[in-house]
Amino acid sequence: MKAKRSMLNLGFGLASQVITIILGFFIPRLIMVNYGSEANGLIASIVQIISYFALLEAGIGAASLQALYKPIAAGDRGHINSILAASSSYYKKTGIYYFISVVLLAVIYPLVIHSEISGIAIMAIILFSGLGGAINYYFQGKFRILLIAEGKSYVETSIVTIANILNNVVRIILLLQGVNIIAVQASFFVLTLLQIVAFYYYSRKHYKWIDLNQKPDFAAIGQKNSVMVHEISYLVFRNTDVLILTIFTNLKIVSIYVMYNMIFTIVDNIVQTVNGSIKSALGQSYHEGKEAFVKFYDAYEVYFMGLIFSILTVVYIVILPFMRLYTAGVNDVNYINFWLPVLFVVIKLLTNARTSSNNLITIAGHFRNTQFRSILESAINLGASVIFVIFFGIYGVLMGTIVALLYRSIDIIVYASRVLLERSPWVTFRRWLTNVAVFAAIVAAANLIDIKMTSYTAVILWSVLLGVIILPLYFLVGSLMEREVFHYAWGYAKSAFTKLRLKRKVAAGQRAEA
Repeated sequence: MKAKRSMLNLGFGLASQVITIILGFFIPRLIMVNYGSEANGLIASIVQIISYFALLEAGIGAASLQALYKPIAAGDRGHINSILAASSSYYKKTGIYYFISVVLLAVIYPLVIHSEISGIAIMAIILFSGLGGAINYYFQGKFRILLIAEGKSYVETSIVTIANILNNVVRIILLLQGVNIIAVQASFFVLTLLQIVAFYYYSRKHYKWIDLNQKPDFAAIGQKNSVMVHEISYLVFRNTDVLILTIFTNLKIVSIYVMYNMIFTIVDNIVQTVNGSIKSALGQSYHEGKEAFVKFYDAYEVYFMGLIFSILTVVYIVILPFMRLYTAGVNDVNYINFWLPVLFVVIKLLTNARTSSNNLITIAGHFRNTQFRSILESAINLGASVIFVIFFGIYGVLMGTIVALLYRSIDIIVYASRVLLERSPWVTFRRWLTNVAVFAAIVAAANLIDIKMTSYTAVILWSVLLGVIILPLYFLVGSLMEREVFHYAWGYAKSAFTKLRLKRKVAAGQRAEA
């Protein structure tokens, strides 16, 4: 069942990302062409600031998720309801704060930002961008956590994907018609509300046993304050760059950053979709026996790391040709910059290649033991970015992020290896270095080849071709370096496919008898 749900999560998640990527590419360009780079930078800045309001969920989401793994594995619905009752109480209280925060931002932001766009328009854009999320948070926060813990992320993905398709199609149509930017953001608000309706009907149909009137088990989510420290640190870390650039540079520089970050955010989303599809299985496996878990974990780390490096290798090779095409006709600022892809790739490699170790810390519930380290990472990032941006501009915020990541990524791997896996961190570091060597070799080889990408079709075809070559190459090197992991993964895959074929045969036999 865990393998089946992981595959469903992966399939639905990747399909969602492909659709979102295809539709999402149109909107920033249409905004830049129709309204200018300043409008694009403004909307990106607002979205980043609103993302800070997710701090209100900080702690409760991850603490509830970690607490739910064990009762779900045991099938204890009574305990699940107690945890959900505690979570629901917190979500309702903080949901009100979320709503108030959006309104306050709408009032204050136009007063402090220098822009050619009117204050009333900025206020309306903020309200339509943020209120849908506030309402969704209030009503659906705890149910989303339950779906993730049960390994049913594909349900949430399906609903969100349909809403995103409708939202992007409507926004594209409005942008092509040259409709006021406020109306464009209003369509986002309306379609966000429709998600709430969809989640409500699904929960009423499939989770009739949920009873939020049971006595809340606040002790089960007792680490929420420690988790909150991690979540706050992560959000500050993730969203600092745009805020610092907004303060120390201008909205056109923000727009440049956002355009490159858009591509690498897509990479993040794909990687996290794969990670999320497996994380619930990892969480439940952790509570079922250490030896089996370690084998599962090692296979996950080796091939997940290979996937990350392969995707980022392809992106690094094609990003500048793509950016030349994407920003053609936008003349108010130069978007082509050799060093930005280099710095972004380093950041994403350091961020995503530590995911397996970070998951282990989360699953084990070691929030309190590692909270100071998380605070230190954000402090390093914030301090270094503010100093570097003064001297190096847009490069400075990326350099500050890299400094913080070097510290924290090494720390996470050392902690997870020594404390939780009780082994040398060199096991994971060796996997890192192996993939770094492969990355360097592929990039060097690509530089020797004159790859011409003068159209979107060429970019897509080259991306697919490079992916088909590069992904198996990383997996091959990983398998050769980790023979035991390869044999385990191969056996696990064969067992899963065998069970799937048997189920299909049984189902076919039952249909024939009927």
